[in-house]
Amino acid sequence: MTGLLPVVGFAQPRAGGVSTVTGRVLSGGKPVAYASVALKGTTRGAASDADGRFRLDNVAAGPHTLVLSAIGFARAERPITVKEGEDLVLGDIAMERSTADLDELVVTGTMREVSRSESPVSIEVITPALFRKNPSPVLFDAVGMVNGVRSQLNCSVCNTGDIHINGMEGPYTMILIDGMPIVSALSTVYGLSGIPISMIERVEVMKGPGGALYGSEAMGGIINVITKDPVLAPQASAEVIGTTWGELNADIGVRLGRKKVSDLLGVNVFNYSSPRDGNNDGFTDVTLQQRVSVFNKLALRRPDRRVASVAARYVNEGRWGGQMNWTPAFAGSDSIYGETIRTNRWEAIGQYQLPVPGTLMLQVSANGHRQRSWYGATPYNAEQQVYFGQLYWSRKLGQRHDLLTGLAYRHTRYHDNTPATNVLDDAGEHVRDRPEQRPLPGLFVQDEWSMNEFHKLLLGYRLDNDKDHGLVHSPRVAYKWAPSGRWAVRANFGTGFRVVNLFTEDHAALTGARKVVIAHELRPERSLNGSLNVVRKWPREKHFFGLDGTLFYTHFSNQIVPDYSTDADLIIYDNLDGRAVSRGASLNAEARIGQPLKLHAGATWMDVFKEVRGMREDLYFAPRWSGTFTASYTFSQPWTVDLTGQVYGPMRLPVLPDDFRPEYSPTYALLNLQVKRTINDRWEIYGGAKNLLNFIPKNPLMRPFDPFDRLADDPVSNPNGYTFDTVYIYAPVQGVRGFLGVRWVVG
Repeated sequence: MTGLLPVVGFAQPRAGGVSTVTGRVLSGGKPVAYASVALKGTTRGAASDADGRFRLDNVAAGPHTLVLSAIGFARAERPITVKEGEDLVLGDIAMERSTADLDELVVTGTMREVSRSESPVSIEVITPALFRKNPSPVLFDAVGMVNGVRSQLNCSVCNTGDIHINGMEGPYTMILIDGMPIVSALSTVYGLSGIPISMIERVEVMKGPGGALYGSEAMGGIINVITKDPVLAPQASAEVIGTTWGELNADIGVRLGRKKVSDLLGVNVFNYSSPRDGNNDGFTDVTLQQRVSVFNKLALRRPDRRVASVAARYVNEGRWGGQMNWTPAFAGSDSIYGETIRTNRWEAIGQYQLPVPGTLMLQVSANGHRQRSWYGATPYNAEQQVYFGQLYWSRKLGQRHDLLTGLAYRHTRYHDNTPATNVLDDAGEHVRDRPEQRPLPGLFVQDEWSMNEFHKLLLGYRLDNDKDHGLVHSPRVAYKWAPSGRWAVRANFGTGFRVVNLFTEDHAALTGARKVVIAHELRPERSLNGSLNVVRKWPREKHFFGLDGTLFYTHFSNQIVPDYSTDADLIIYDNLDGRAVSRGASLNAEARIGQPLKLHAGATWMDVFKEVRGMREDLYFAPRWSGTFTASYTFSQPWTVDLTGQVYGPMRLPVLPDDFRPEYSPTYALLNLQVKRTINDRWEIYGGAKNLLNFIPKNPLMRPFDPFDRLADDPVSNPNGYTFDTVYIYAPVQGVRGFLGVRWVVG
């Protein structure tokens, strides 16, 4: 197999006619821990340690075939010859990451670490290998490479965005770090910015409600960012990338200590400070940003591989967008329009496995978010703290049952400078300021029953107690039938809920051009979801082809929807007096044709709408269909070419009354090309172009020449009564651009 190195040498002769075979297993310069190493046709075998090293004792002289296998890696075979009485010392043996075997470890679906193919819940996995095919400074952009997942900009001035899964708004997507809701209700707005890519082991995406395990906010799907184990991380790594637009991003990772305590430190720095106005509307096309993020994770080595780790992250970000002649001196003024956001954010997580039978895990996390911002002349200042604790116990009962049960508690405190956190006094006259406090305790239980070799049933239930809405029940059922390693059928049914959190309802956090109005006291949203997933694989020694198809249906009640059309100056929120539905089908196809060519493509058809008193209306920013693809071709080493892209069909957009702009977006594609050269095990250099087709949305701003609406009431110059508006944005206002980067890693 490519990357397997020849024998380095033989040690001194050993008496007795048998020998010892030693070596080290690596992937991308990093050790592969707990890989299975065996001699084909014999009972001789061993597992690599945390450093990837292995040792086979009592190996008879003669020719052998060394077989290496590990979850998430392609199987490797290597012929070796052992001389009588001489120890054989092998060099580093490289294994390749495999997306074709669908056997990556996943935890999101069941809260237990299992191979992806064994999980009764369908999980999609993205690894840094996929990120590197289309380099991006933030994870927010990278997750858009997953079929059915879309990175949506919500404001064409401040460029704030969120993550949509199967057409559902960002507040329905829960973001986890190492399985914990570290980024809370601001998750897809700020949680995926500033996570150093060098710290990420993989990202797991679960589509559909996950309320039975994770509680509130897990209505539409879950994105779980799994960070690297400091014990297994490279000793040092660095990546620097720049673009022709003047964007500069740097990721640096360093591992300290290897004995009892391992420390992994990551730093991300991003800078873009060159205003551009390619569409000539007088406004910046992309917000200017300066961001520094520091991430540190400590892991303690304990007996029996018990978990003990603590991690912390701090993010400081400043961004502004607006008229090209705006400077910070105009913040809050009504002479030159600008939107400026200063964010300080801290996060801390910890996990500790108690020394008792089974797996008894204590997890804690906390985060604080402080935002100081101006949207034109309107200030918006907010603070939020979220504290989370969870204790769960997992143990195998007999041969067929895996029981999981736990207690969870989350406390959210939110305060801003708007009437959202103001209340009347006891006399009902004077307004007083009162931060919102929302405790949310819960308990959950889950049983995964392996009925026989082919059938698996998962039953789950969660009970949460909200102070305003009382007890909230969340049941769950999942079934998997796998008649062979080439077929798998999964059926899932679950529920989700979301308690109202004003910070996620576009409450001036996503746009400052309109005021937000809460029509009535909002009730918690509920969702019911069903999905059917079928996986079929055709593996061959040198070729692979696989299909992964899913039918999904989600029904929402009490959905909180924005009304953009009643008043051009307002966004009015209220519970939907009717129903909302997200339904559709998705298909992923993967092919590996020998070593040089690898293809992956996916497509999703969606029908996302709301219905009130028999009147149907498409929801905003939900494309009727979309697709993603990745094509990689490796020429004679060390050159690789990657072509990646996303294609989106028409989606409904929020237009003003009598708007001259179309209500539905055109079909468009964002294509990217990269050429990479691997210099050696430590160095890679790459370059290419993004948005090859140079697609830019037309007229993302309404009346950019009058952002303060001074002439909005002039019947001569503005007969249709248009007002300044920033929410008509469905794609980046950033045309074709080149990029160049370099990666360095020391194992």
